[in-house]
Amino acid sequence: MLSPHELATLMLLKDAPEWMEADRLELGVLRELDLIAIEPPEAGLSMPRLTPRGDAVLRAIARAR
Repeated sequence: MLSPHELATLMLLKDAPEWMEADRLELGVLRELDLIAIEPPEAGLSMPRLTPRGDAVLRAIARAR
């Protein structure tokens, strides 16, 4: 189960990945659950992104509202 903070991070990552630093602590949990992946550095910056599984979690939460 995701904490509210991890869920908020996942939502922020979907909407504004450029604002997310790849070394944030909560990203480790999301990465272990295969909800995100860290893209190879582009112009010196690693970029986290949602995996299909992470996107499915957010879609399921949106349907439940």
